[in-house]
Amino acid sequence: MSRRFLFVLGSARAEGNTESLARRAAEQLPGDVEQRWIRLADHPLPDFADLRHDSAYERPSPDTPAGLLLDATLAATDLVIASPLYWYSVSSLTKRYLDHWSAWLRMPGVDFKSTMAGRTLWGVAALADTEPSVADPYAGTLNNSAAYLGMRFGGVLLGNGSAPGDVLKDTEALTRAKTFFAQDTPLARFPYETAGDA
Repeated sequence: MSRRFLFVLGSARAEGNTESLARRAAEQLPGDVEQRWIRLADHPLPDFADLRHDSAYERPSPDTPAGLLLDATLAATDLVIASPLYWYSVSSLTKRYLDHWSAWLRMPGVDFKSTMAGRTLWGVAALADTEPSVADPYAGTLNNSAAYLGMRFGGVLLGNGSAPGDVLKDTEALTRAKTFFAQDTPLARFPYETAGDA
């Protein structure tokens, strides 16, 4: 299967530091790798409604934001969550997108979990802090989501930036961006698992 990257842009601001860093990393992908970029702010999702115990979820129409994102997610071999670090985790736009996964997991005929298994989840984030450990909750959210679905996890590309364009001054992040998507991606594992767990 040829690789198809979906970049899910979770910033409230267009062309911000996170997007700039993601685009620098994407520039390194081979020309025959398909790239699709979707800005969540341009396709606002409704609040997630938990219907698990009340009724069945219906597949959304392709011309709705939820239908567009569902179809794009299912088509991707590589899913890149490009969300700035907001209060130590993903943005509210990104969190709402991830919340909709709960519906997609239970939607008849979608087979979301089995379809996503073996594919790769990546993260890209700009943060206004020089201490990368403050992004541990962000990375944990993505790693654990990938582990639940049986996906591979490529890790998180972090860059420092607050004011527009700041991340382009972070030479270490720009260097990491050159090889970020070329690295091996192991299957994600929950933090409490050990190498001997099955």
